[in-house]
Amino acid sequence: MSANEKTRNFKVVNQRVLKLDAMGMACGTAEYTADFTLPGMLIGKLLYCPHAHARIKKIDATEARKVPGVKAVLTHKDLPRVRHTTAGQGYPEPSPYDTLLLDDKMRFAGDRVAAVAAETAEAAEEALRKIKVEYEVLEPVLSIEDAIKPGAPVIHDEDDSTNIPDAKHNIAASFDFEAKETEWFSEADVVIEKTYRTQYAQHCALEPHTTITYYDANGRLVIRTSTQVPFHSRRIVSKILQIPVKNIRVIKPRVGGGFGSKQEVLLDGICGALTIATKRPVKIEYTRREVFISSRTRHPALVKLKTGVKKDGTITDAQFEIYINTGAYGAHGLTVMMCSGSHTIPMYQAKNNSFKGRAVYTNMPVAGAYRGFGATQGFFAWESQMDLMADAIGMDRLEFRKKNYIRQGEGSPVFKAMGEGGEGIEQVMTSCDMDSCIE
Repeated sequence: MSANEKTRNFKVVNQRVLKLDAMGMACGTAEYTADFTLPGMLIGKLLYCPHAHARIKKIDATEARKVPGVKAVLTHKDLPRVRHTTAGQGYPEPSPYDTLLLDDKMRFAGDRVAAVAAETAEAAEEALRKIKVEYEVLEPVLSIEDAIKPGAPVIHDEDDSTNIPDAKHNIAASFDFEAKETEWFSEADVVIEKTYRTQYAQHCALEPHTTITYYDANGRLVIRTSTQVPFHSRRIVSKILQIPVKNIRVIKPRVGGGFGSKQEVLLDGICGALTIATKRPVKIEYTRREVFISSRTRHPALVKLKTGVKKDGTITDAQFEIYINTGAYGAHGLTVMMCSGSHTIPMYQAKNNSFKGRAVYTNMPVAGAYRGFGATQGFFAWESQMDLMADAIGMDRLEFRKKNYIRQGEGSPVFKAMGEGGEGIEQVMTSCDMDSCIE
């Protein structure tokens, strides 16, 4: 029997399979989180800080709690102080544990001040307006350059956060490595040094972040949520709310777009806290404005590249330095920064390689996972630099790439030096047909 005949006899491999949810999606009957409702479900709303950097001196929710229909108002005084990361990734997470459900220090305009659960959205919004907050406004840092200046205001000056390598200098994550065969630039005929910048971007999924929490008949906290990481949600909420993992169930319905924005556990914990406070189902659904100010963005980046190349097109040196703006919290800062180098530098082989990466705290919106996960920022700089090197030696840009890209059977010192959150492992390319792709 030939290999093709064997393949044809497989029941699953090489066979067309009908997606179980195909008909519902085609007919518009698929259910998303917001399509679900429960008797007695309350509406949750959040109060956001208007300042980029501030400390809450006083907060008074007395009048808010008197609004008819309001069933719970939570501030930082009402919740356990459990530092965590909102990043949904492998455990133990290498990310900074620098976040509280509600804190007394605000680190960006959009940080959460309080949460309300009420019978109607109107009652919840009225309650938000009646929460009295007195702020001590602090000097903000709004750019990478300002954040790392000597004497810059310290964004995370608390003493109970962990996994922050240099909080005093607003460094949320850092990593360096060097692997070289010769002295730097000793064999280069042309040396090019350039700086590149990438901007903010928002995922803009059609479905905004939405979460519903309630108790089931067995007393478990059920989290029905638009998420890309249901198991991470369960584990992180267990830590935040101090509930055993076995007492939490996460349901992930159809997700109306995520692209990395729903790889963060943003509403599950605070919605769960409102259900615990009221013993009733609670639904929090972001408005589009809330998505923009208080969900996640792509990391803006500052990339410095210094590269050397021979006249024959051989790349001799690649020094890659990147600073990514993680915003007010570390979240995916370390892993995105690592991928900006580990996923890009090996693409084109150089004798000498180095990487310096920093994820920098600022008083800006929090950055997180976003399609490309750091490689987007890194490749923008790398490919731009490739064009400049090719032009400098008078070589066709495609031919220059074909001469230097990593090939099947080859490895790179970068693979071993850089993993997602620390050192990587030795790897060899087992398949690569870039020539055909370019052609």
